[in-house]
Amino acid sequence: MKNNRWHILLLASFLIGCTAFMGAQNLASFEKRITVKTLDNGLTVIVCERSEAPVFSFFTHVDVGSDREVPGITGLAHMFEHMAFKGTDKIGTNDYADEKGALENVERAYQAYDQERRREVGRDDKKLAELDKAWKDAMTLAQKYVVENQFGEIVEQNGGRGLNAFTTNEETGYHYSFPSNQVELWAYLESERFLHPVFREFYKEREVVHEERRLGESNPFERLFEQFMATAYVAHPYGQPVVGWPSDLESFSMTDAQAYYKKYYVPASMIVTLVGDVKASEVMPVIEKYFGRLPAGPKPEPLRTVEPPQNAERIVLIHETTQPIFIEGYHKPSARDKDDAVYAAVQDLMSNGRTSRLYRSLVRDKKIAAQTGGFNGFPGSKYPNMFVFYAISTPGHTPDENRDAVHAEIERLKNEDITDEELQMVKTRAKADLLRQLGDNEGLAYQLGFAQSLHGDWREIFRHVDEIEKVSKADIRRVANATFVESNRTVAMIESTQLATAPAAGKEPK
Repeated sequence: MKNNRWHILLLASFLIGCTAFMGAQNLASFEKRITVKTLDNGLTVIVCERSEAPVFSFFTHVDVGSDREVPGITGLAHMFEHMAFKGTDKIGTNDYADEKGALENVERAYQAYDQERRREVGRDDKKLAELDKAWKDAMTLAQKYVVENQFGEIVEQNGGRGLNAFTTNEETGYHYSFPSNQVELWAYLESERFLHPVFREFYKEREVVHEERRLGESNPFERLFEQFMATAYVAHPYGQPVVGWPSDLESFSMTDAQAYYKKYYVPASMIVTLVGDVKASEVMPVIEKYFGRLPAGPKPEPLRTVEPPQNAERIVLIHETTQPIFIEGYHKPSARDKDDAVYAAVQDLMSNGRTSRLYRSLVRDKKIAAQTGGFNGFPGSKYPNMFVFYAISTPGHTPDENRDAVHAEIERLKNEDITDEELQMVKTRAKADLLRQLGDNEGLAYQLGFAQSLHGDWREIFRHVDEIEKVSKADIRRVANATFVESNRTVAMIESTQLATAPAAGKEPK
């Protein structure tokens, strides 16, 4: 416990040393610098004025991920993310009038090929080969109109940095940073790629995504996590891989992607956040000029499927010639639930750094794990999700040993109050973590956009810390007892078929 007190003192010193910084980073200060506006078409814009350097960062949040996919089109959200870098009818082409016709020929040829390919009775293999050649020939003809990576080159040539995007189980995000004098260019580029996207090189890029899938399949840890999620979720799309199932990556079409884009990439599902050396009074008219061009559309209906309660332990066991690993997860409410701050406190207590309970028990004391931890909100926050624990075994030790040690710490959490020092450490670290989150424009742009989407108010970033401050010892025991029960548990383990043996006591390994 002396060690805990020492860490509390260090964190307290850190916070005291940042008093001036905190004064400029509290909620009242941000409310003076943040402007939120919903455009006529339904798109939400957040501008945070921060003039430390002549740059700004942006984050475009689209409220769709693999959660809105159904069998047959899994992986399509991620696929469209790739397409958003291919340009528009003005960027990425040397002759769009002719390219448009060429792309239409590609799609007609693909639909004919795919229809024959999926014929279950009476498929003509000779005809299939001819249709396959016709489709690929059409792609070759369309390729001559493509100007590779022109969108990215325009960004970089004008001082843009960090051009990237991501897709998760519940959102798609686009981001990079620009000099402050390039706001209008940014607004044009970012709105244009959602206003006039062109699905050029679609099938070529589909193969790139499929290769990502194959690389993941070669990693035993990724295979385990995929089986773990598919076992933990029997109804909800959280159980689907974001990259998609292999057969879908061989089947979905440009037509499918266009329909997906039209339904989900509507302004009502989008939040654009700017953070940096910008003034809301100056940039908002520019944003309205360009993003206001996006046609309004109805916000897609909420997801209907709710994961049913789990009533029996589920187990996945894989035998591999690799390092053993243990994972277990427990279903829990979404981040909108009143107990979300309690789960955040449990995560910090159990897995935040070398003072965490799991590290001290499994890594430092028992030496049965090389790495261990737990995390709240997997694989997402929008829907009821999971609290996950994991441990990677050290040589000579098994997942069963780590499972028993993790369970011992969980039972301790359920049956004993945590100490005053531990509870104070959790709350102090929450404040320190908030400071770090607010420290750079890129991270803040994401935090604002995500909080606005999830909670309807960016201020939840600050309120979450306030809620953690209210967490009690009794709250932690209550939530642990309600959540960490056998019938709510899904376990996944890799057992090594070539388990290394630990050296005998007093002997050096050869």
